[in-house]
Amino acid sequence: MNFLKKRKRLLLALSMLGLVVFLSACGTDPVSAESTGIWEGVIIYNFARAIIWVSNLFGENYGIGIIVVTVIIRALLIPFTHFQQKNMAQMNELSPQMEELKEKYPSKDAETQEKFKEEQQRLYSDAGVNPYMGCLPMLVQMPVFIALYQSVNRTPILATGDFLWVNLGQPDPYFILPILAGLFTLGHSVLMSMGRATETNKIMTYVMPLMIVFITFRLSSALALYFTVSNGFSVIQTLLFQNPFKIRRERANKEEEQAEAERQRKRALRRAQKYRRNVKK
Repeated sequence: MNFLKKRKRLLLALSMLGLVVFLSACGTDPVSAESTGIWEGVIIYNFARAIIWVSNLFGENYGIGIIVVTVIIRALLIPFTHFQQKNMAQMNELSPQMEELKEKYPSKDAETQEKFKEEQQRLYSDAGVNPYMGCLPMLVQMPVFIALYQSVNRTPILATGDFLWVNLGQPDPYFILPILAGLFTLGHSVLMSMGRATETNKIMTYVMPLMIVFITFRLSSALALYFTVSNGFSVIQTLLFQNPFKIRRERANKEEEQAEAERQRKRALRRAQKYRRNVKK
């Protein structure tokens, strides 16, 4: 039970990626204007039409179409991801208080744990943070890359389209796009961990990129291209809105100011003590 609690984020991420693989394999019939149902007749079909329309603007280059559509989607998701990153940063600032609560309620009995949860919720509420918001961007993106995968694989003109060295409907024969997708995912994870004040679970930093590589090297190059562009966009967005180098400098300056204030307090205390001794003499 404790293992599950400690690894819940890892298990959640693996479950999401497993769901992607499962849903991606669903449905093989081509989609067209005659397709019915909300998923196939509306979402997948219109997703494919959007990619084809954008691709036609670039001389029927379907790879460019996927890149442009991905960038547009990620741009629309900026409010979600920015809020998520801000929420995570605020939660990270609460780490010292969380450690104090754990020390205050060390017992594992039901009554103590109930008090701990109440204090924890009060802490989150007072700070205005939501511990479950970290999964929001992933939950929002899941239908997008599932629809992308199926729209490419189930639309003949996209499934047979070429982009650079790959056929969009087939896996990358040289594994370049999956590796790039994994590297951008790793870069984003590292940048996010750099901006945190406390040490976090390093397993997630490396497991997620490996899972991305594992999934994309087995599926279509279109999905690998989506992950490459999407996670590359995440790296740029993090550097612009949650720059860890800037956060580290600000944190270091704040710590130095606090240290200087403490040194001045001690010097003032020593002067006061010395002055009192001189008066007594």
